[in-house]
Amino acid sequence: MSRSALLGSSLAKKYWMALTGLFLCVFLIAHLAGNLQLLDMSPAGQLKFNAYAKFMTTFPVVKIVSYLLYASILFHAFDGIILTIQNRKARPIKYAYEKANASSKWYSRQMALLGMLVLVFIVLHMKHFWYEMHWGPLGMDADGNKDLYTLVAAAFAQPLYVLVYVASMVVLAFHLMHGFQSAFQSMGLNHPKYMPIIKTVGIFFAVIAPLFFALIPVWMFVNASPVQ
Repeated sequence: MSRSALLGSSLAKKYWMALTGLFLCVFLIAHLAGNLQLLDMSPAGQLKFNAYAKFMTTFPVVKIVSYLLYASILFHAFDGIILTIQNRKARPIKYAYEKANASSKWYSRQMALLGMLVLVFIVLHMKHFWYEMHWGPLGMDADGNKDLYTLVAAAFAQPLYVLVYVASMVVLAFHLMHGFQSAFQSMGLNHPKYMPIIKTVGIFFAVIAPLFFALIPVWMFVNASPVQ
């Protein structure tokens, strides 16, 4: 099989971009469902979140899926960079390109930039929480689990961290606004009968998911109390 038949062609890259993007959307839903437990800041809620964090980092099936997630993030990012470079090389006259896309949404023309900003946030986010959960000097809670909750609460007690987190969710919202429906179009699922439904679902998802993610640090900041 030739290289172009696998990953060398732009069409193949778009398929992989769409598939990894949709997989990451599914992950966002699962991740949000788990993180919403942070809204319960009671002692029992803290223990419950720590137990959840332990499950997510030790259960074999989840660990296997997490490796697929890491690969998808990297593949999605690098595939997007390559596609952006190829598209720009295919349109050497920048003015004509911009004029042709004058009617498109600004965020659809800045997907590469938005994606890079999201990637930077993911790296910083994983360094601050994922890395610390696995190898950081975290204390233990009353149930004997690593006390990730205290680390999260300390981070979300800082105004600057909350501001950066919320701003990153705004960037993610615009990235999803175009990316969700674009993924279905890239896979050829752009039938006039179904595309309006896909666009509506995409807009709803692009707004609601980042909104609830942003709600968590804001809620914890507003309701912050001294760590016991």
